[in-house]
Amino acid sequence: MPRIAGVDIPSAKRIDVALQYIYGIGAHRAQEILRKAGIDASVRANKLTEDEVSRIAGIIERDYAVEGQLRRQVQQNIARLRDIRCYRGLRHMRGLPVRGQRTRTNARTRKGPRKTVAGKKSVKEMR
Repeated sequence: MPRIAGVDIPSAKRIDVALQYIYGIGAHRAQEILRKAGIDASVRANKLTEDEVSRIAGIIERDYAVEGQLRRQVQQNIARLRDIRCYRGLRHMRGLPVRGQRTRTNARTRKGPRKTVAGKKSVKEMR
């Protein structure tokens, strides 16, 4: 298992797919990195030489924010929104969807499991 940017990437997968196991690298960015490093995307990760792995690691370290640095940056951005108490910051604080989605139904990912509230009793039951 080659280790790049503090992550053990899977060795049996193609290198363009294996790079996507690093937080902050998707399909397009993986292709871009491999193009800069001059490595064929169809090569398996375990077939890379030490030189090729170090070239990839150097490009990622120099040109991209990934893993811990990127996570910290995202958290700082959210904290800034909370501090200035803008609409998006308030949505983060309340644990509601931030990007304009409906909340009357759905939004369970942000709101968590349903909290059932008992309905009103009917007039017939009260007698």
